[in-house]
Amino acid sequence: MDDVSKITLDLLDLMFRDFESQFDFRLWNGEQYIPPLMKDRKATVVINNPAVLACVFAFPVDLKLGEAFIYKDIDVEGDIFSIFPAEAYLTKRYKHLVANPKFWFYLAKLMRLCRRDSKYISSFRGPAVLKGRRHSIERDKAAVSYHYNLPSEFYSLYLDPLMNYSCAYFRSFEDDLYTAQLNKLELICRKLRLKEGERVLDIGCGWGGFVLYAAKNYRVKVLGITLAENQVEYAKRKIKEMGLERFAEVRLQDYRELEDGEGFDKIVSIGMFEHVGKSMLKTYFKKAYQLLKPKGLFLNHGIAAKWGFFRTHLRRFFFVERYVFPDGHLLPINYTLKVAEDVGFEVRDVESLREHYALTLRHWVNNLSKNKEKALKVVDEVTYRVWYLYMAGASYGFEINQQSVFQVLLAKNDKNGKNDLPLTREDIYSSWGQGWGDLNMEKKR
Repeated sequence: MDDVSKITLDLLDLMFRDFESQFDFRLWNGEQYIPPLMKDRKATVVINNPAVLACVFAFPVDLKLGEAFIYKDIDVEGDIFSIFPAEAYLTKRYKHLVANPKFWFYLAKLMRLCRRDSKYISSFRGPAVLKGRRHSIERDKAAVSYHYNLPSEFYSLYLDPLMNYSCAYFRSFEDDLYTAQLNKLELICRKLRLKEGERVLDIGCGWGGFVLYAAKNYRVKVLGITLAENQVEYAKRKIKEMGLERFAEVRLQDYRELEDGEGFDKIVSIGMFEHVGKSMLKTYFKKAYQLLKPKGLFLNHGIAAKWGFFRTHLRRFFFVERYVFPDGHLLPINYTLKVAEDVGFEVRDVESLREHYALTLRHWVNNLSKNKEKALKVVDEVTYRVWYLYMAGASYGFEINQQSVFQVLLAKNDKNGKNDLPLTREDIYSSWGQGWGDLNMEKKR
């Protein structure tokens, strides 16, 4: 055993000797470390770069851990979900580690013995670099393009056939992903009480799943808007293939560019809200309010979380901010509701789908893993590993309530405070329909 591997094993023991782990470690030379309290091994963490632990744990922000994974300094064999409980353990233990001279001795020794090679292997996907004022229309377009303008074929490898890129709704744990996504679309249509001939706006329509579903099944006239060019092209093609040109339209457009007098009966936003940002929250709800007719309804489906000071003000140190959703900002649900009320909306219904998003993300991770060879023909390995890591980590975050996702139904009452909503929610769940049964779409991936 050489000095580097011995020090690495000593460091791992110092850090993980009290952790009830579900994974062990394998070094670059085949040496192993098995945490003493490990009972049920589900994965192996492979350390490929001798200097990576010193680099990561001297300043342990999740950006460094994420980069170590996507650039293959560290790899995971087996169940990637089993590694995430280590985050809470290390966060709690770190204050004791930094007070232990052995910890810094091991880190310094590794840094001296190892020369770290450049982590940036050949990849077209480096960290996001955005210019201009945060949440200006131009910068938001660049942020959205960074994430969504990958080939649609890549997303199709892990999403359902309708390309829904948001939380599904599982009426049963046995539901497959496609069924759960149809459930979600049907649930939203029912909460909005869609009626034939109504005019509906979908803010951040993605690849058009809701646009197509509502136009086909409810015969409403739907306008979808998105900032991703490939999504517009895909959705327009699907609208034409399905013969829905009379009912459905998709544009490349920012919600702030819509004319206030358009007059929509209903508005929906599914999984776009996370891109709005705190500074634009009032603008977002005010625009929706102005676009709605009196007695109109707005269903806002989005992720919520209460970020601390570090996460709010030092986002450049977070992996998802740099490599996944630049300029994304999660806000507490109570703050969101207050802003919506301040612009004039009445909050009529709030539902958490937190557990549903954890299940959805697990389906996506499993689909992506199963289709890895196909994915690597469309994108490079760094991009594949970014998506694999972020979706697995997000699933765990929803499982332990680090963040949640809510569907909020808002009403624009008329001048007398009236709307057309029924007295109860019973109509939402009665005689649940079959949705897309006549479209002959592939149900399972």
